[in-house]
Amino acid sequence: MTVQIDLGTQKTGTPIHMDLEELLATRLLVQGNSGSGKSHLLRRILEQSAEWVQQVIIDPEGDYVTLTEAYGHVVVDANGTEQDLQMIAARVRQHRVSVVFNLEGLEIDKQMKAAGAFLNGLFEVDRQIWYPMLVVVDEAQLFAPTASGEFTEDARRASLGAMTNLMCRGRKRGLAGIIATQRLAKLAKNVAAEASNFLMGRTFLDIDMARASDLLGMERRQAETFRNLDRGQFVALGPALSRRPLQVAIGPVKTTGMGFSPKLMPLPSKPADADVHELLYSASPSDPPPITRSTPTPIDPSQIMQQLAASKQEPAPREDLFIEDGMALEERDAAIEAILADMMDDPEAAYQSVSVLYQDFQVRCRIKKITRPPDLQAFRELLPVARAGMAGAGNAADAVSDEDWAQATLIASQLPDNMRGVFLLLARAAVQKEPCPSNMALANAYGTRSPGRARWLLTHMEENGFLVCANDLRGNRIVSLPDLGWQTNPGNPDTGA
Repeated sequence: MTVQIDLGTQKTGTPIHMDLEELLATRLLVQGNSGSGKSHLLRRILEQSAEWVQQVIIDPEGDYVTLTEAYGHVVVDANGTEQDLQMIAARVRQHRVSVVFNLEGLEIDKQMKAAGAFLNGLFEVDRQIWYPMLVVVDEAQLFAPTASGEFTEDARRASLGAMTNLMCRGRKRGLAGIIATQRLAKLAKNVAAEASNFLMGRTFLDIDMARASDLLGMERRQAETFRNLDRGQFVALGPALSRRPLQVAIGPVKTTGMGFSPKLMPLPSKPADADVHELLYSASPSDPPPITRSTPTPIDPSQIMQQLAASKQEPAPREDLFIEDGMALEERDAAIEAILADMMDDPEAAYQSVSVLYQDFQVRCRIKKITRPPDLQAFRELLPVARAGMAGAGNAADAVSDEDWAQATLIASQLPDNMRGVFLLLARAAVQKEPCPSNMALANAYGTRSPGRARWLLTHMEENGFLVCANDLRGNRIVSLPDLGWQTNPGNPDTGA
């Protein structure tokens, strides 16, 4: 069955169609300066083919998310690690879901890494799920640049390699690339050369006009054609379009993008000079928000499990059910936890030595009429739990089962005393699905004011197999605790949010 996409009309008013099956086999390159109508053209192709073929749009500006309501596309935001994005891409192919891969808000370096990871995930899948798919890459010069720019070499290689795979080797895997660019001169030649269909829009630079005319087999003197095109007009050529260059006016679309062309509007009436100064230099609730842009030594799991099993044995029955002042044991334990929680509420407690904290603890116990407080060694074991925020945590503590927390504290016991609070703080955040604590929160749990010391602690614990650190593409930190099977939500290392 032949499926024809209605692109628009020729100069004579005759409709022009694109053969979808031929497009899947021969790929498409769209070129035009900003404002020439590239996004409108891509949207027309996507709308006309949505019911016939699965689609993936690599969207650096969040312009195509409006397809979701009308055509059922799923928006996939570039959150998580590169491995996460590859896994999501493989599931997209497996379940044949059309998606918009939204890169809006990421820096160019991270956009390139995210796009490379996602495209590789689409490419490296089992042969059984090589279903046909249109892969539309808007602003392709960002992901397949000809030269270095405001990005790292690693990001350029990852992105360029993925784009090359898409255009050179993607056909056998069912991937049909549609790439759109503002500047042919900025697009890698080995990526552009693999397209057999072309839609060339308005452009003004001689180098881009010359390259466009070469791709279309036109004479150099005909290159002026591209300078005279109106918005929404393109010169079409290719086996899926026409055997000779045809000028096409793209038809209307049903959905609209998130962006818009600027419109002239009159300025507001000018206030007095004093009022203008006040507006510029004084804070206001209506102000816009600021723009933010060694050999590992792993833990032996069998040893940990043996210790955990031993810790689960039934304790010997206690004969001293009440101490001499008549306080029940559970009440006494709750009082001690409350004392520790109150001590940790003091901002300076994080930076005091264990001996000083223990003296304060003894005084508070006497005030609460606890005549036999835990000794210094027992206090050392309770302190990391308090620094992790679990002492007196109420509902927060209830969210963690005794068995799970016993396993976490057992693993923490393999660390030096001053590091246990850091590990347990991470464990609490992971089991409660909270964002990863900030560097300053980790530093406080260690007893220092240095965020750099917190970063060193994470590196040290990772090298020794206690945890695994990763960053998502927005720069947020994710900490996994492999022996517990827990993982924190992404958290900003500077703020913890």
